[in-house]
Amino acid sequence: MSKEVFNQISPSEFFYRNRDLAGFSNPTRSLYTAVREFVENGLDACDQQGILPDIHLYIKAVDPEKPDPKPYVLTVKDNGPGMDSNQIPLAFGTVLYGSKFGLKQARGMFGLGATMAILYGQITTNKPVTVSSSVDGKTLHKYEMMLDIQKNKPVIMKHTKEETNKKGLNVSITLDGDYSKAGSKIRDYVYQTSLITPYATITFDDPKGEKFQYKRIVDTMPPAPTIIRPHPHGVDVETIRRMIADTHYQVPVLDNAMIDKVKKELGLSKKSLNFEGIMARAEKKWSSLSRPVRVIVSVMSFLNMDFDKIMKIRLEDIDLVHKRLTYYDFGDSKLVTVDMPKSSSYYKQLANTVQGDSLVTFLTKRFQRIGQATAIKFSEFANLKAEKRIGSFTNEELVQLSDSLQKYEDFLTPDPSCLAPLGEEPLRKGMSQFFKPDFLEVYQRSASAYSGFPFVVEMGIAYGGNIPPGKMTVYRFANRIPLLYDEGSDVVLKVVNETDWNRYKVKNESPVVIVSHICSTRIPYKTVGKENVADREEIEKEIRLALQYLSRKLAAYMSKRGLAEIEKKRANLYLKYLPLIAQFSTELAGKNKEPDYKKVIKDLNNVQVEEQ
Repeated sequence: MSKEVFNQISPSEFFYRNRDLAGFSNPTRSLYTAVREFVENGLDACDQQGILPDIHLYIKAVDPEKPDPKPYVLTVKDNGPGMDSNQIPLAFGTVLYGSKFGLKQARGMFGLGATMAILYGQITTNKPVTVSSSVDGKTLHKYEMMLDIQKNKPVIMKHTKEETNKKGLNVSITLDGDYSKAGSKIRDYVYQTSLITPYATITFDDPKGEKFQYKRIVDTMPPAPTIIRPHPHGVDVETIRRMIADTHYQVPVLDNAMIDKVKKELGLSKKSLNFEGIMARAEKKWSSLSRPVRVIVSVMSFLNMDFDKIMKIRLEDIDLVHKRLTYYDFGDSKLVTVDMPKSSSYYKQLANTVQGDSLVTFLTKRFQRIGQATAIKFSEFANLKAEKRIGSFTNEELVQLSDSLQKYEDFLTPDPSCLAPLGEEPLRKGMSQFFKPDFLEVYQRSASAYSGFPFVVEMGIAYGGNIPPGKMTVYRFANRIPLLYDEGSDVVLKVVNETDWNRYKVKNESPVVIVSHICSTRIPYKTVGKENVADREEIEKEIRLALQYLSRKLAAYMSKRGLAEIEKKRANLYLKYLPLIAQFSTELAGKNKEPDYKKVIKDLNNVQVEEQ
């Protein structure tokens, strides 16, 4: 029987094998998803710098005569701040590398989409991606590169520089696509993106030579969201562990720069000493050493290593509960664990470093909206010592801390400054321009939260005008992203379909449009493809309340409209019979002159105008 072999694969290798997860399942869906990822990256870049976006999208067939599916060149240009030259290879040649992992609202979430589009283009056409960027409006850096899938690293094929007079980023890939099937979705995407981003100008040149341009409607942008600290209701044990590891007093990395720093402070830059000599020099100069150097010296004391030996290892773990230190030995390719006697004079230095802040200080520094008094009250609630250092917590205490953070009800609600909803007035102007309705109402709910993540629901409803009668149309947006696929399982559609529209005087064929926008630091998408939002209880409640408010406004309008129509019918009836009544009454009275019924008609017309 053969022995089973275990291997590790890179993130890019995983998504290469499972690209359906990211929305690259076939040439139709892949072309649409690639368009969306690059356009959204450009819009996000402009949003963060307060630049009114000007996005230009091009799709061109490599061989127009070939039938679909076939290779297309997809290019997206923006007028944003550009990207530093040294970041371009990693940003566009590494899966799960990006700037969108902080707690703030952004269209992207995983640092995945654009690189997945590049990866898909590479595996279907074997063509490199071209990225051009200028951050100063003077020098344009142009890269041609591919992605090493097994190593999840960029392979730079060409890097050139040239003069320019514009800032911004230009990305171009060649990929297999089916525009004959994807074209309608892509055009809908551009249309809907312009609706939810009325401050942007978006131009689309399609493969058939048609140009679709949506000019900006408003010249004001929502304020850029800010990065916030996590809310205590939104963390788990793993998050707490990472916070502890990321504490201000973390153990320094054992690299050349750190060792040079230790040698310099010990006065050994030009002198080489053995382990005993290093420890003797450290003891003599201890009071003048910086904290990082003291930590490295303490580690060396337990490992019994000089500079040459310590450069051949990597620290893995310092376990104060069991008083053990674990490191990886590159020479022997194995993990090694050594004891750290508490009696050692160096133990306290290392323990204080690893243990970090007290529980109260940790809570106030690492979480949003927790003050000293709240932290002390929470410590009592969690039955944990307020002064105990967070790095010395046992596994059981960390689980106890995590569970208590979820259950404690006296924390303030999450800080919504990390959100940037579009706003009622821009949404109103956008819907008015796009639909030209007879009735329009918009509504933005106050910030709420689910699982510690703040979110805002804003919604608009439009009726009549240029909206064609037929099935009610619902436009779904999340962080200003149009959601065009998988609408059947989306929370917005669930709420709309469960609404009793007869109660609001809306019939099946009524010309009604609903626009729903959810913005949050973490949209609970059901898939990595970001097409439908899960029906979380808190989000569903906010959507339902917003829709009920708008529906009541529409019902009031429909009631007034119905009364106006009744009055109009009544006036038309009078207009038809009043001349006959005037003639008959004149003859009956034996008079020659008819009564002035035209004055009555005039009064009726005035009433009709007022009702309308």
